[in-house]
Amino acid sequence: MSCAFCEIVAGHAPASIVHEDERTVTFLDLHPVATGHLLVAPRRHSADLSELDPEDGAQLFRVGMGAAAALRASTLPVDGVNFFLADGEAAGQTVLHVHLHVIPRRRGDGLGFRHGAELAARPRAELDAAAAELREAWT
Repeated sequence: MSCAFCEIVAGHAPASIVHEDERTVTFLDLHPVATGHLLVAPRRHSADLSELDPEDGAQLFRVGMGAAAALRASTLPVDGVNFFLADGEAAGQTVLHVHLHVIPRRRGDGLGFRHGAELAARPRAELDAAAAELREAWT
């Protein structure tokens, strides 16, 4: 299998590694949106969340929390931290290997999740119908 992250987690491609454990590798993003932007990737290849081992997913988040704490404890300029994980092309996934972005934030940095008026409160009946659909699909 050929994926850039697979090469990094296998140690066959250069990366600025910050942390490793038996399930994950954490390294600096080659194209950071801020200094200290980290990626946490599972060692086992999973193209998307549907393929991700639940224990790898749990470790991904645990390591992400450690990465956030390290960013805050460092001398890098950090006022807050965002986690971002894209699952699927429509969600912005461009690397077909699950990975969690841990992004240091500064007040006024211009980054962020943006939305318009289309995200106004929805009628309860619409929300209840969607909740019922999701309960039915939950596995």
